[in-house]
Amino acid sequence: MKLSCLQENLSKGLGIVGRAVASRATLPITQNVLLSTDQSMLKLSATNLEIAMTTWVGAMIEEEGAITVPARLLSEFVNSLPSERIDLELEPGTGLLQVTCGRSQAHIHGADASEFPPIPTVDEGVAAQIDPVSLKSAITRVAFAAATEESRPVLTGVEMKLEGKTFSLAAADGFRLAVQTGTLVEPVESEIKVIVPARTLIELNRLLGDQEEPVEIMMTPAKGQVLFRVRGGQTVETVSQLLQGSFPNYEQLIPQSYTTRAVFDLPTLLRAARTSAIFARDGSNIIRLQMVPGEDGDSAGKLIISALSEEVGDNQDEVDAEEFEGEGGKIAFNSRYLLDVLSVLERGKLTLETTTSSSPGVFKPTDSDDYIHVVMPMFVQW
Repeated sequence: MKLSCLQENLSKGLGIVGRAVASRATLPITQNVLLSTDQSMLKLSATNLEIAMTTWVGAMIEEEGAITVPARLLSEFVNSLPSERIDLELEPGTGLLQVTCGRSQAHIHGADASEFPPIPTVDEGVAAQIDPVSLKSAITRVAFAAATEESRPVLTGVEMKLEGKTFSLAAADGFRLAVQTGTLVEPVESEIKVIVPARTLIELNRLLGDQEEPVEIMMTPAKGQVLFRVRGGQTVETVSQLLQGSFPNYEQLIPQSYTTRAVFDLPTLLRAARTSAIFARDGSNIIRLQMVPGEDGDSAGKLIISALSEEVGDNQDEVDAEEFEGEGGKIAFNSRYLLDVLSVLERGKLTLETTTSSSPGVFKPTDSDDYIHVVMPMFVQW
């Protein structure tokens, strides 16, 4: 193998696939990156056996070939080089990769490419395309709600459903549920549901910076794999194992009615919640919300938000409601779950619907019906 490419392109490519390099490996070679020549380009691949990432770097190829070398070592060395041309040469029969840039030179011991785990290919199945802005928003609003502990593996994933012209992402960890729907670029012929690891979608989200071209998705449930292809300045393919099992029927977890409904300015509510979270830290992370209807038609009502710690103290804040329906009510949430949902919605207006202090609270942005977030309450003495 003998080729040359630009330092900034190689550095960027290694940074992308580096996300899939195994951090702790029972199989040491998964801490390597596979360099190979493909379609007159340098192909970089990495896998931790759950997720595999591949990207291509423009290069001048003199001799075809392939080698696998330690990913972290190569990446750190390349990042330390000046922004000039890099020459890569594999000395035949030695397993040594020579890396030259200007007056800098290194020899890196590699392993034969045949020892590297095969990078899965997904070339058949149900294909779909999603606008990158729509997908990025959906992942941001949903993936954080997936479980992080492995006691119920299926909950560490996000259910992705394609049906007709729509897609939906749903995640739940037993305490909260997030569901976002969106529109596909083109309709799919048949309905399909798969569970994608939340970690995969979080990595995919990093790649969706300012992409404009649709993200291509290929699902093969029979093989238990899904492929995401992000095109743009640099094509990146991410192949992930799907999670096996059945996702909870979350539709029945969403309350269909409410006794109190109020609309708030989101930044104002978020600021008040962050303030209460300071006191909630020492009080079992409990934030109390009391929804109070307006009196004599003067105001639309308000929300009293408070936290109490026996040792540290307490705080109380008030946020005016812009709309209010119902008789008022009380509910308490875990501060992290409350802050998480307010933070991903960021701006605009927010609707909060409650029934009783022991029933889930429902959060929705007022500007669309595409997102719903359900949070289980905490039981407190009022």
